[in-house]
Amino acid sequence: MINIAGVVSIVLFYVLILAVGIWAGRKKEHGNDSEEEVMLAGRSIGLFVGIFTMTATWVGGGYINGTAEAIYTSGLVWCQAPFGYALSLVFGGIFFANEMRRQGYITMLDPLQDNFGERMGGLLFLPALCGEVFWAAGILAALGATLSVIIDMDHRTSVIFSSCIAVFYTLFGGLYSVAYTDVIQLFCIFIGLWMCIPFAMMDEHVGSLSPSVVDWIGEVDESQRWFYIDYGLLLIFGGIPWQVYFQRVLSSKTAARAQILSYVAAAGCILMAIPPVLIGAIAKATPWNETNYKGPWPLTEQETSMILPMVLQHLTPDFVSFFGLGAVSAAVMSSADSSVLSASSMFARNVYKLIFRQRASEMEIIWVMRVSIIIVGILSTIMALTIPSIYGLWSMCSDLVYCILFPQLLMVVHFKHHCNTYGSLSAYIVAFFVRLSGGEPLLGLPPLIKYPGYKDGQQLFPFRTMAMIMSLLTLIGVSWFTKWIFETGRLAPGYDYFRCVVNIPEDVERVGEPAGEGELAMMNTAAQKSYSAVDERNGRINPALEPDDEMDAAAEAITARRQSANQPPPVAGSDRLRQDQTAF
Repeated sequence: MINIAGVVSIVLFYVLILAVGIWAGRKKEHGNDSEEEVMLAGRSIGLFVGIFTMTATWVGGGYINGTAEAIYTSGLVWCQAPFGYALSLVFGGIFFANEMRRQGYITMLDPLQDNFGERMGGLLFLPALCGEVFWAAGILAALGATLSVIIDMDHRTSVIFSSCIAVFYTLFGGLYSVAYTDVIQLFCIFIGLWMCIPFAMMDEHVGSLSPSVVDWIGEVDESQRWFYIDYGLLLIFGGIPWQVYFQRVLSSKTAARAQILSYVAAAGCILMAIPPVLIGAIAKATPWNETNYKGPWPLTEQETSMILPMVLQHLTPDFVSFFGLGAVSAAVMSSADSSVLSASSMFARNVYKLIFRQRASEMEIIWVMRVSIIIVGILSTIMALTIPSIYGLWSMCSDLVYCILFPQLLMVVHFKHHCNTYGSLSAYIVAFFVRLSGGEPLLGLPPLIKYPGYKDGQQLFPFRTMAMIMSLLTLIGVSWFTKWIFETGRLAPGYDYFRCVVNIPEDVERVGEPAGEGELAMMNTAAQKSYSAVDERNGRINPALEPDDEMDAAAEAITARRQSANQPPPVAGSDRLRQDQTAF
């Protein structure tokens, strides 16, 4: 029978979140529906809200449920997510946050399309999109299971209701709503779970938490050492190339603040992991067959995946468990809303605008993004209700993000002159097939190659990291080879099909540093500060850098004077050639 008090508790939490989301959406500048305003909150996220929303990048429903489950099943040493994601924020702050924010990009895919072309960027969009959608679907499914355990609510109803709430306020306020609801949601998670811990520890069925009595620390077997390292690197570096992270980075007021927020959020990830770690340890010290739990004992995989809501239900009073349940629900929406906004932003800007409708207005892009929010929300909800192995799909996509996107993002941010579209496509193919060759047990995908150490259907060899390194080396090697073979004349320029090495149309040439004195230098400087319409259509501009109207006027005056004197304007020199964005 459905628990009415529990339903009322959940509804109150949801009304609070919805009210804050709508209020935050009203902070959007009236009449300003630009990409920056909706997707990045006008790059005006302050320090306090920024810390919370950056922490919420990874702290969500999957984070707290997964942490408690890992402690119960494998022990603290195998609970790699809190430390891995914290380090990913640290490395993201050191190597990516400053440069990405300083360049003023709008999405994570902007630098990739800027260097490799629109269509290659569209190809790189696929693993990023799948990762966001499957992640949202996975945590919605987890919420449905949680509510069905504690308040006996039909999981379909809870999933659909939660998804509608998250989609509605995200649709209304964009990143403003996502960021401000993150503040409320993290408070709910922290206070709700800490409120449950003393009651759970004092339950008569819970034994001693001493590691000498109950082993909730765990150990890493020597045969699993490389497997352990592989997953650790996957979490650290595979946690960087996600739009949910760069959405927060690019919304910061300054590049320096983006770095600071990354570092503080790393500490926040560790801090927010403490309550679910303790709940997992409490569950480990509990003989569940002696409680009012009526399910199978020992616990099966299905039960252990819901160990946190089980502790709330069976080891705490009802009024306390409802606060904890509200915390779990808030955590889920904290993850779902940002994933939906991230996927929609990338599609509207990097696919619809830069591939199909280069001349689309700002308002058109915003409406496409809003429609995309609804579609992504519906897709995530349908997957949460129909696909049993949703976490397997997300696991595969997160592996592809690590193997494919990380090396390419690393190169375009720090070594853009050493990579091109040929290398990008080759690296994509290599990473995809090497990762696929290892199989995926969660999806029932058999391995094509049994790497050294293969045992009981599990690849103990670090093949994910091997795929990432092979992708990186392929990107560098193929880019160097194609550049050498064309620039030395061994292949004619006509064979440069992607038109990114030597066969580059005039409209793709970019102006570099001023090459001379006087009027020519002024024209070069003006061209550096503003971007042409051709560049905008091809997606190569840096939209967040404001054009300098005075320099534009000066350049136009010089051109007009030369034309009136029948003197052709000088051809600006270029020290950097860009790829033809329409060739791939």
